[in-house]
Amino acid sequence: MLSLRPPRLSSLRARWASFAGSFVAVALGVGVMTAMGLGLAASLDAPSRPPERLASSPVVVMGRDTLTVEVRRGPGTAQVSKPLAHPHPVDSQLLDRLSELGPVRQDGDRRDAAGVDAPAAAVRKVVREVAGGRARVLTGDARRLADPTTERDAEALVAVNSLLGTAAGVSAFVSVFVTASTFAFVVALRRREFGLLRMAGATPGQVRRLLLGEAVAVGVLASAVGCALGSWSAPRLARALVDSGVAPPWFAVDGSSLSQWPYQVAFWTGVLVALSGAWAASRRAGRIGPVEALREASVDTGVMPWSRRIVGAGLLAGGLGLLGWMLWSDPSALLKRKTYTTQPMLLVTAVAALAPVLVRPVVRLLRLPGATGMLIRENAGASMRRTAAVAAPVLLTVALAGSLLGAAGTVSGAKAEEIRERTRADLVVTGEELKTGGAVRTAGATRTAGVVRTAGAVRAARAAGATVAGSAPTAVFVREEETALIRSEARAVTDVAAFAAVSRLPVVDGDIRDLDDRSIVVNEEWERHEVGSVVSVWLGDGRPARLRVAAVLARGTGDNGAYVTMANARGAVVDRLEVRVPPGVGQGDRAHQSHQAHEAHRAEVAAALRSSGGTVQSAEEWVSSVRPRTGAQTRLGLFVVLGIALVYAGISLAGTLLMATSARGTELRSLRLAGATRGQVLRVVAGESVVGVCVGVLLGGAVTAVNLAGLCVALGRLSAPVGVAVPWDVVGACVGVCVVVGVGASGAGAWRGVR
Repeated sequence: MLSLRPPRLSSLRARWASFAGSFVAVALGVGVMTAMGLGLAASLDAPSRPPERLASSPVVVMGRDTLTVEVRRGPGTAQVSKPLAHPHPVDSQLLDRLSELGPVRQDGDRRDAAGVDAPAAAVRKVVREVAGGRARVLTGDARRLADPTTERDAEALVAVNSLLGTAAGVSAFVSVFVTASTFAFVVALRRREFGLLRMAGATPGQVRRLLLGEAVAVGVLASAVGCALGSWSAPRLARALVDSGVAPPWFAVDGSSLSQWPYQVAFWTGVLVALSGAWAASRRAGRIGPVEALREASVDTGVMPWSRRIVGAGLLAGGLGLLGWMLWSDPSALLKRKTYTTQPMLLVTAVAALAPVLVRPVVRLLRLPGATGMLIRENAGASMRRTAAVAAPVLLTVALAGSLLGAAGTVSGAKAEEIRERTRADLVVTGEELKTGGAVRTAGATRTAGVVRTAGAVRAARAAGATVAGSAPTAVFVREEETALIRSEARAVTDVAAFAAVSRLPVVDGDIRDLDDRSIVVNEEWERHEVGSVVSVWLGDGRPARLRVAAVLARGTGDNGAYVTMANARGAVVDRLEVRVPPGVGQGDRAHQSHQAHEAHRAEVAAALRSSGGTVQSAEEWVSSVRPRTGAQTRLGLFVVLGIALVYAGISLAGTLLMATSARGTELRSLRLAGATRGQVLRVVAGESVVGVCVGVLLGGAVTAVNLAGLCVALGRLSAPVGVAVPWDVVGACVGVCVVVGVGASGAGAWRGVR
């Protein structure tokens, strides 16, 4: 029996070209995971921030700003809190009693908190006596809860966690994907070597251990380099997150301590990635028989063992089955970013696993002119392993670019179309001035001049024959199945009849005109959504109420919230006026004149509304201004994911083609001896790489089509507008980069082989 020792560094140096792609892939993957892990550690262990607002007061009294409800948790119960839409102010009676204890401070017109220079025990006693549960007392670091930046910082840290976690997960997935593809191709290139080892007496187990030993060596070295790379890049990543507005200004990462858990996780993950990527390839290497050493033909045969066919078919069935199950059970889940970020990966893995058997049928679809084109196509079809190895990273990049950005654009487009369809208004008035105009002074309940301006403008518009409906943002809370407290965004309307005239809500049951102070409009997502049924809710200021369902809206993309009257939204401030100008009536010339009269009428109403102090826009301008767009955090996260995929695609392409062309020296020299010029040989090699990229584009396009088709079906099931947004520019850029890298790498390898 042949004795095979573990691989030495000299052995790895001799085969550096074969392991370069895997080494760089693992090193970059570990670097990304280290940087992301350090960022996650910094966000999870954020330093305590000193109070800023009312910091000079030892005690801060805040009005009630959360709703706390008891829900069922397993055999017991638990209390769940949600922020109120309209926090309670610190009222005048409580302020008068607190002023008897010591000086009281408030900042400007904000009435939600007050600083008190008095002992905390005395303040708590007064608050219990006067306000009960309508206020709370904060001392020490808890005073920071009164700072407006506290909630924003918490939301920003959640966004940071989501971004870094997604990027780390995608990096691990792509690392395994690229490493497995590279090791599989390495085994294909080393068939004769392994055949000679078997002929010399090596057992299948020894061959497998040899390959796994090489993978461990590559994984350990690459992981160490990756940890150093991550330590260097983590502080720069934190600064980039701050500069882009994703993280709060104080966010920072210290990568100097090697004892931090992200280094341990990233290092051992890198080693496991290398091992898992080489595992399947090592099993295939162990099955190579001694006769492989005698083969000279480069035609691939038996490239797909039944085990891989079964795994690939199972993954494909699982991916399609999961998509179908979600469409049947919860189509709204497909519209969520976490779902459409991870959903394509299962299908990508399935198609990549089946790629060797898909290569030849796809290549046959390509028609290339001339003898050179025929040679390119036949070589690509015959060398299925090489073509599949080239197509795999392109498949990954195209599928992620098309699926992620396409899904985000499709969902944003559906939301924008929903906004456009929900209004019949000709004009919309918005703006901070309008919000200020809706405010009411606490002292004496005296209306501001803004209220007078707004009311006067509305009266003038109505006197001109327009229908004006105001609405304000609010929220309602409902306890579903006694186990969860759900907050639903809502709008409070000032005039139900006017609102029904200017709106076009997607009502599936009931009538919006039946809304009154004792009822509510809900959507199909609510647990109880039968017209006439009574639901127990908490209003935006925390008051409990029992309201009758007056109408039910389609679920849509999730933006079809609830509707109540202003009586059920105490503290809400009107921030939008929707105005409809009666259309003219006529035919022929009379219709033209009627249209001109309508435009003049609309201009007259717009002029009257401008005295409100708000911003007057046409309905089209307003829809464009509020059109949902992919947020900065989501957009940055998607481009980080695509950037990682594109970098890995370049690494895999370059490594695969350099290995492939360096192993084809005899074949390329034979072409020269047959009369082909160096240029013709280079064109053949470059053409084969382009064919491999095209195969990857077609397979990635198929995965994208399946994912976006599923998303469109989900939108249709939710009664939402259906449309597809394909990011052709980004997909085209990714394909262009892959073509350039593929042609460059194959040309460089072939140039050395035909000199």
